[in-house]
Amino acid sequence: MTSVSHPPHVDAAVGASPPEASWRSWVITANTVLGHLVAVPAALLVLAEIAVLSAGIVGRCVFRSPIIWSDELAGILFLWLAMFGSVIAFQRGEHMRMTAIVGVLEAEHRAFLDTVAAAASLAFLVLVVWPAYEFAADEAFVTTPALEIVNSWRAAALPIGIGLMLIAAVLRLIRIANVRSLLASVAMVAGIIGTFIVLAPVLKPLGNLNLLIFFVFVVGAMVFAAVPIAFAFGLATVGYLALTTSTPDVVMIGRMDEGMSHLILLAVPLFVFLGLLIEMTGMARAMVGFLASLLGHVRGGLHYVLVGAMYLVSGISGSKAADMAAVAPVLFPEMRQRRAKPGDLVALLAATGAQTETIPPSLVLITIGSVTGVSISALFTGGLLPGVVLAVMLAAVVWWRYRREDLSHVKRATGRQIGRAFVIAIPAVALPFVIRTAVVEGVATATEVSTIGILYSVCAGLFIYRQFDWRRIYPMLVVTASLSGAILLIIGAATGMAWALTQSGFSASLAKFMTGLPGGVPVFLAVTIVTFVILGSVLEGIPAIVLFGPLLFPIARQVGVHDVHYAMVVVLAMGIGLFAPPFGVGYYAACAISRINPDEGMKPIVGYMIALLIGTLIVAAVPWLSIGFL
Repeated sequence: MTSVSHPPHVDAAVGASPPEASWRSWVITANTVLGHLVAVPAALLVLAEIAVLSAGIVGRCVFRSPIIWSDELAGILFLWLAMFGSVIAFQRGEHMRMTAIVGVLEAEHRAFLDTVAAAASLAFLVLVVWPAYEFAADEAFVTTPALEIVNSWRAAALPIGIGLMLIAAVLRLIRIANVRSLLASVAMVAGIIGTFIVLAPVLKPLGNLNLLIFFVFVVGAMVFAAVPIAFAFGLATVGYLALTTSTPDVVMIGRMDEGMSHLILLAVPLFVFLGLLIEMTGMARAMVGFLASLLGHVRGGLHYVLVGAMYLVSGISGSKAADMAAVAPVLFPEMRQRRAKPGDLVALLAATGAQTETIPPSLVLITIGSVTGVSISALFTGGLLPGVVLAVMLAAVVWWRYRREDLSHVKRATGRQIGRAFVIAIPAVALPFVIRTAVVEGVATATEVSTIGILYSVCAGLFIYRQFDWRRIYPMLVVTASLSGAILLIIGAATGMAWALTQSGFSASLAKFMTGLPGGVPVFLAVTIVTFVILGSVLEGIPAIVLFGPLLFPIARQVGVHDVHYAMVVVLAMGIGLFAPPFGVGYYAACAISRINPDEGMKPIVGYMIALLIGTLIVAAVPWLSIGFL
């Protein structure tokens, strides 16, 4: 994922006067202290969620005595985890944003836009911190059913998290910018907001034209200016509600709370942590080693291994960044020794990221289930074959490109070596099947099953692979909280925007347009593919799903498209956009993990993207591939 990048002068006071250098050092110290104050409880919250969900499974399946308060407690802790994680992500510059355009600018202009992005984020936080407090205060009149405590204990996470982010935003602005740049960026953001406030009497009579102004032009301008996506969504929605409707700002906080509080989304941090665990314990290396022993002597063999390994690892971690980080360091050194071009390596890695978007337990599938009501178990089942179809298409491109590869220097693995690699890989390869069986047999829900995977991985790392570095656990927990917070804040902000669109009547107009398209289901699916390729490249996967899923899935049902089939088409199309350069942020994540210049992969990835598009069209044309095993 691309994120808020630190310009070269960040955290430095080069050339500054002694008083200014001392002042900046105090700011850096304050930022570090704030980071520790948030990171420690965030890490503990991840552990607490694992413990609570595990206790729920044990109580229900072992002692036949369900713990009735476990889900409620997990939900309370989850909102705190989401908000603390958002603060960590803000401090670390890990909130998702689109940097394709900003990245080509000169360093001075890029640094100024970084400052503007921080100022815009600060503006959103200033506007919602009081409504968040009001929302939490109102929740004091609500008592939770199981624990019988006031709901303010949960809702207080919102104003406290927003307040901590506000402090982090101020510290960041002071830290990354000189006085002139800071004043210019703050004045620019304040001037734009002030202009909209002055124009409020003109905007109100425009009706739904305001949707175009706020949710296309304003959001588009902020996204392309590299304002983090969550804050771009949030600022545009608050502006729309405050200036063109009579809706109080506290409603925005309520919608954010609703979007971030789906218990099914608790699977997000737990699967992220699981992905980090399988890399740390050596399970990913074991799987890749077995596949390499089978296919290493075949022309393009290690490229096939990359495709297969990403399929298997995706069935464990659910996080594309974790998948790529687990597989690439294992395979790429050997592939380079076989004279594979770096550009082709990163191109195939990015393409496999798109290919495996439907493999359970994909975070995108979990998000679809949470915002549309489609069965998570059905989505997990339906996602397996579409991933195979796209894998076959990628393998066809690999075969064509490497059909004349010289392997005279490559030694074929013996039967003994293959057998040994297989035995070593058995515990790792078994994990996806353990996860799937636990869901299908009803042992655990789609949320709880991640804890089974975590406990399994810990045992495998400690007792089988003997590779478990306790010192890495705390950093992994903090990374889990940060990535989860970045994802969940986007979901919260996008939920608010989707609610505003729905209340405006836009969803009804969109439904009327889409159902009125000539050509029936084929044309509807074709329009969907084009739409989500574009959305995936601009908004990334999860915000696009949260924003448009609740609008488009009911329309798909009206025209006769099965929910699971439609979900597969949407996810595959979005994956193409997410991993296709020049805008797809997933592509740049693959480049960062591979340490390969993005320019080198631009040409080789074209063939893979064409293969993925053909595979997506096949999945769209043959519904059985998505729903045949339901």
